[in-house]
Amino acid sequence: MRKLDEMLAHMHGVQSFSGISGFSLLSNTSASYTGFYFLQLDPWDERKTPELSANGIMKALNQKMAKEIPEAISFAFGPPAIPGLGTAGGFTFMLQDRGSGTVQQLTETLDKFVLVAKKRPEISSLVTTFRASVPQLFVDVDQDRVLKQGLQFSEVYQTLQAFLGGAYVNQFNRFGRQWKVYLQAEPEYRTSVDKINNFYVRNSKGEMTPLASLVTVKRVSGPEYTNRFQMFRSIQVNGSPAPGYSSGQAMAAMEQAAKEALPPGFGYAWMDMSYQEEKAAGGQAVVFGMSFLFVFLILAALYESWSLPFSVLLSVPVAVLGAYGGLLLRKFDNNVYAQIGLIMLIGLTAKNAILIVEFAILEHAKGKELVAAALEGAKLRLRPILMTSFAFILGCVPLWAAKGAGAIGRKVLGSSVITGMSAASVLGIFFVPVLFVIIERIAKKKAHVVVAPPAAFEQGHD
Repeated sequence: MRKLDEMLAHMHGVQSFSGISGFSLLSNTSASYTGFYFLQLDPWDERKTPELSANGIMKALNQKMAKEIPEAISFAFGPPAIPGLGTAGGFTFMLQDRGSGTVQQLTETLDKFVLVAKKRPEISSLVTTFRASVPQLFVDVDQDRVLKQGLQFSEVYQTLQAFLGGAYVNQFNRFGRQWKVYLQAEPEYRTSVDKINNFYVRNSKGEMTPLASLVTVKRVSGPEYTNRFQMFRSIQVNGSPAPGYSSGQAMAAMEQAAKEALPPGFGYAWMDMSYQEEKAAGGQAVVFGMSFLFVFLILAALYESWSLPFSVLLSVPVAVLGAYGGLLLRKFDNNVYAQIGLIMLIGLTAKNAILIVEFAILEHAKGKELVAAALEGAKLRLRPILMTSFAFILGCVPLWAAKGAGAIGRKVLGSSVITGMSAASVLGIFFVPVLFVIIERIAKKKAHVVVAPPAAFEQGHD
């Protein structure tokens, strides 16, 4: 961690940092070979270039760590989008062993899966905290010696735990706070295997027995811990989507890679924010469908007709196409901010169409032909429509040109509503009268169709 301290001290855009050794934030486990840092970046106003953005700093930091600290697996990641749902941004994938296989089989499956997933263009990086061959010390307690010395097995294990690992004693209150007491040997007495000679266990006669005479220490390798997710042995894989791809596209790529690489007996699941995203998948169509349905029912009640609402709602796709065009023009993703803008456009576009249709109905009721009534309605409401539309568009310009923290979300929302409303204002004025005439002619044609009675019915009345 000393090399990393020197690197962060000379990193542009990093204001301060603090590190914690011996703890992994991703796996929430303690180990002597893990650690993590919290980085505080310079104020937003001082980081004006793309290289000094959060993503730019993480990219540069990852490249430096891979080059200057090759002996360690180190990577930078952002915080979760919603605090509390996970510990890192991106997606969280859980590879599960559902067939009661060995750890070695799970490790081999992980290697094959990561190899396939990294070839997908939607995925930028994949990282796992699982290690199958971590150097360890295995302490074998000689039961015969323990019994001959008049000792209890629980006392031997408790001594090992207390001095080498840590044992909870009690808790007390002081200075208005609650403190917990743990027993553990000082770090200098836990640095090597030979230090175990300094620990003693008291037997039933009150004599002190060296702990080293009761145990045999062996060097082994294996996983330091294994995860259990949904009752299956699992490996956590954290990743992030590549630039230009959404998290949904990256998750779909991971699922496709799992279908290609996972053998029978292995599966996967999503965790943290990815689980919530996967559960909410497909909700966009429901929201848009409900929006159209409620607008349709309200218009049907307003006009007391089932046909007139179609002339209003069929102009909405113009605004939707304009919104998607704005997102493509500015190279933004179709994320939740864009979808909120699309729902807003449904109501705003319907409002403009309602003004034209309302006056066209009034003119048609006065005796004018359908085409003349539609043109007159569009002519009468042209100025109010343009005034309200341009007032809304100009009011959203600050969202279009937003700056500062969180600017991307505001830019996406502003881009979708401005371009969508512009398309609806410029093109909708021409589409709504045409749709009104077409829908009304179809409705009148169906209303004037007379159904001839069956021949048997006519003969019966004769």
